[in-house]
Order: sequence, then structure tokens, then C-alpha cells
Amino acid sequence: MEIVGIIAEYNPFHNGHIYHLEQVKKLFPDSLIVLVLSGCFTERGIPSVISKWDKTRLALKYGVDLVVELPYPFATQSADIFAYGALSLLNALGVNDLVFGSESNDLERLERMASIELQNDYQESVKKIIQQGNNYPTALMKALKEYGEEEISDPNDLLGITYIKVIKEQKMKIKPLTIARTSPYHDEKVEGSIASATAIRKALIEKKDVSKVVPKEELPYLQGFIPTMEDYFPFLKYQIIANSCNLDKFQSVDEGIDKRILKVLSTVNSYEELVQKVKSKRYTQARIQRMFCHILCAFTKEEAKRMKEVSYIRLLGFSTKGQKYLNKKKKEIVLPIITRYAQSDDVMLVKEKQVTEIYASCFSKEDQERIEKMEYQTPPIQS
Repeated sequence: MEIVGIIAEYNPFHNGHIYHLEQVKKLFPDSLIVLVLSGCFTERGIPSVISKWDKTRLALKYGVDLVVELPYPFATQSADIFAYGALSLLNALGVNDLVFGSESNDLERLERMASIELQNDYQESVKKIIQQGNNYPTALMKALKEYGEEEISDPNDLLGITYIKVIKEQKMKIKPLTIARTSPYHDEKVEGSIASATAIRKALIEKKDVSKVVPKEELPYLQGFIPTMEDYFPFLKYQIIANSCNLDKFQSVDEGIDKRILKVLSTVNSYEELVQKVKSKRYTQARIQRMFCHILCAFTKEEAKRMKEVSYIRLLGFSTKGQKYLNKKKKEIVLPIITRYAQSDDVMLVKEKQVTEIYASCFSKEDQERIEKMEYQTPPIQS
């Protein structure tokens, strides 16, 4: 039996994700599907529109067999760290194949680019281009041109290259495979039956109908409060002011950018304004958003150093097939499997609880209490 891995944020879960799962089942009819899932905040530094538990229920409903959480120290960082954390979990669980969405659906090209990026000369070229004032993604693409490769800017292809690079670098026995994406990643229009998560989040904020692009089982989860970073702006502003003397202690806050943040803070009235005034040619919007997420959640560089490796597998949900697989393989799995919060006092798990409480802080009092209790009381969901 093939053990197939998927890495996702499901922010929110939509028809494109259902298509992805259907294609995985066509490729591997008798497989067991393992999902590594982001929790309260995502790689772009924004909050999840529905809870990790609701995302888990939907994943199980549509064919996933094991759902495990990608811890916050990996889920909200740059692609290299995000990919390393997720693949470490899949590798520990004995996954054979990684299936990811791709705009080009050209695996051979992505593998070729990943091999180039692992070369020392390439890394030196990237450093030189960054020193010229370019941001990291731009530097990667310009350096690839020096090797005769055409520029690639599609986000899923870029993430796919990173997945392949980590697999090669860590010598993991995981085979990467691609599935063609059915909608542009940044398309902001909700049309037809499949739309991007970006478009759906925008529609939700604008109170527009999304019933044609998400499964009917998800609609009840989307009826209530939809958190955005604007809701956390007062908390973020407080954190910046309270730590103005040592703002660079937070993860991804580089020396110099802290001064820029403090300089513009008093001139803005919203999160969006703050992001737009801080971003620059060198600092992309995604990088700035991750930075603010780390400040908001008090995630320091010292914590990041102590949390470089995944130290547990937190099980969010499983099917009968998934449970049987875990029971069969548990002696071979080197990382501890956590099914309840009280089972461990791991610093990474403690951080997860803290982040969940921050995530819950802008919800109603009733929902806030519910979300916080769910974090340490909810057992894995069974399907």
C-alpha cells in the first residue's frame, strides 16, 4: 500500500482541494493519505478562517486518512522552513509519495531547478543579488537565469521546488509528484465551481456567496466571524510599542526593519496601511506579514533556535484505515505521537497553546472560551 503525503493550509477548504484529493485517489487507488495541516496561522502570516478541527473534519470527509498538525514555528515561516517541517512529519510517518499542486505541472523542470538551487555556486549568486537590494524570491529567480532557466514566479511551483530541494537535501525516500492547479493562486474572482483560497477569503470578508466553490458541509463553519489581521491590529500595535526597545528579538525582524516599523507606526490606522508602508523592494508583502505574525504571537528568535526540529506528531484526526496504520507502525515511528495536549509539556506544544489563545483573542467571549478549550480538550477526530 502506498502512503501518500499532502501538505495544505485549507484556508479555507474548497472545491479545488476536493479535486486534488480525487486526483490523488486516481493516482493511488489503494493508498493511505496523510495530510500535514497548518493550524491557527498560515505561511503568509494570516489567520485561518476556520479552526484546525473543522478543517480536519472536512479533510476526513473527503478521503484523508491521517491528519497531523504542522506546528506554528514551521507553519508561519518562509518556504524552506515550512517545507522542512512538513516533510519531516511526512517522513517520520513513512510516507512514500508527496503530491502537490503545480501551475506548470512540469515535474522534470521543477526537479532540475531544485538541483541547481542546491549547488554552492548558485547560493553565492543569490547572496550577491540580495546584496544589490533585491528580495529573496527575486534573487532566486535571477540566479536561476544565470543557469539558463526561464523565470518562474507561480507560488505553487516555487513551493514545489522547495519541497523537492528538501527531499534531496535530507535524502528522504519520498517521491514528488504534481497535479495541475485548476485556478490561479492569486485570482480574486469567485467564478464557476473552483476558486482560489485568496478569492474565497475576499468574498467572505465582503459577505458574498461562496456556496458554489466550497463543499456544503463547510458552509456552517463560514457563517460566523471570519478573522483577518485587521482584527488583531490593536494587539499587534501594542506588541510593537511594548517591545520598541528590542523589537528585533522577534523572529524574522531583521536589524533595520525594526526602525522602519517604529517610524511609520504612528502614521497608520490599520494593519493594511502598516504593511504597505513597511514593505519595500527588499521586503516582500508576504515576508512583512510573517514578521507581523511573529510579533503578534511573541515568537522570538531564541524560540526559533530551540524549535528547529519537529519534536512530536500531533494527531488531529484519522479514519479507520489511518488508525490501523498507526497501530501497525507506531513502534517504527521515532517521534512521540500526541493525541491529547496533556500528554506532553514540549515547548513547541506550549507555544501552540499560546498561539491558539492569541488567535482566539478577537472572537466573541463565548467563541474565545470554546476555541481555547478545544486546544487542550479535543481528542483526535475519528471518521
